[in-house]
Amino acid sequence: MISCEKAAIICNKKQYNEATFYEKLQLIFHLLICKTCAKFSKENAKLTSLCKKAPLCCLPEKEKVEMKKELQEKI
Repeated sequence: MISCEKAAIICNKKQYNEATFYEKLQLIFHLLICKTCAKFSKENAKLTSLCKKAPLCCLPEKEKVEMKKELQEKI
Protein backbone atom coordinates (compact mmCIF):
# COMPACT_ATOMS: atom_id res chain seq x y z
CA MET A 1 0.00 0.00 0.00
CA ILE A 2 1.25 3.49 -0.84
CA SER A 3 1.46 6.37 1.62
CA CYS A 4 -0.94 9.31 1.59
CA GLU A 5 1.90 11.55 0.39
CA LYS A 6 2.55 9.27 -2.59
CA ALA A 7 -1.21 9.10 -3.27
CA ALA A 8 -1.37 12.91 -3.42
CA ILE A 9 1.51 13.00 -5.90
CA ILE A 10 -0.13 10.38 -8.10
CA CYS A 11 -3.47 12.19 -7.82
CA ASN A 12 -1.88 15.38 -9.12
CA LYS A 13 -0.12 13.52 -11.92
CA LYS A 14 -3.41 11.86 -12.87
CA GLN A 15 -5.12 15.25 -13.25
CA TYR A 16 -2.60 16.14 -15.99
CA ASN A 17 -2.59 12.67 -17.61
CA GLU A 18 0.99 12.04 -16.43
CA ALA A 19 0.30 9.02 -14.20
CA THR A 20 1.16 5.54 -15.42
CA PHE A 21 -1.34 2.69 -15.43
CA TYR A 22 0.39 1.14 -12.41
CA GLU A 23 0.27 4.43 -10.49
CA LYS A 24 -3.43 4.82 -11.26
CA LEU A 25 -4.03 1.29 -10.02
CA GLN A 26 -2.13 2.02 -6.79
CA LEU A 27 -4.17 5.18 -6.32
CA ILE A 28 -7.49 3.37 -6.80
CA PHE A 29 -6.63 0.84 -4.09
CA HIS A 30 -5.43 3.57 -1.74
CA LEU A 31 -8.60 5.63 -2.27
CA LEU A 32 -10.75 2.61 -1.41
CA ILE A 33 -9.16 2.51 2.03
CA CYS A 34 -8.27 6.14 2.79
CA LYS A 35 -11.32 8.41 2.87
CA THR A 36 -9.18 11.53 3.46
CA CYS A 37 -7.28 10.96 0.24
CA ALA A 38 -10.51 10.10 -1.58
CA LYS A 39 -11.91 13.48 -0.54
CA PHE A 40 -8.68 15.22 -1.64
CA SER A 41 -8.85 13.48 -5.01
CA LYS A 42 -12.47 14.52 -5.52
CA GLU A 43 -11.76 18.16 -4.59
CA ASN A 44 -8.65 18.19 -6.77
CA ALA A 45 -10.69 17.00 -9.75
CA LYS A 46 -13.26 19.76 -9.12
CA LEU A 47 -10.54 22.41 -8.96
CA THR A 48 -8.95 21.19 -12.19
CA SER A 49 -12.35 21.24 -13.91
CA LEU A 50 -13.08 24.78 -12.73
CA CYS A 51 -9.68 26.01 -13.88
CA LYS A 52 -10.25 24.55 -17.34
CA LYS A 53 -13.61 26.35 -17.58
CA ALA A 54 -12.33 29.71 -16.32
CA PRO A 55 -11.45 32.35 -18.92
CA LEU A 56 -7.86 32.71 -17.72
CA CYS A 57 -5.28 34.72 -19.58
CA CYS A 58 -1.71 35.84 -18.96
CA LEU A 59 -0.18 39.25 -19.26
CA PRO A 60 2.02 39.76 -22.29
CA GLU A 61 5.74 39.72 -21.46
CA LYS A 62 6.06 43.43 -22.24
CA GLU A 63 3.42 44.34 -19.64
CA LYS A 64 5.10 42.09 -17.05
CA VAL A 65 8.41 43.87 -17.56
CA GLU A 66 6.75 47.29 -17.28
CA MET A 67 4.89 46.28 -14.12
CA LYS A 68 8.09 44.94 -12.55
CA LYS A 69 9.89 48.16 -13.41
CA GLU A 70 7.13 50.28 -11.82
CA LEU A 71 7.18 48.20 -8.66
CA GLN A 72 10.94 48.48 -8.35
CA GLU A 73 10.75 52.28 -8.76
CA LYS A 74 8.22 52.52 -5.90
CA ILE A 75 10.45 50.61 -3.50
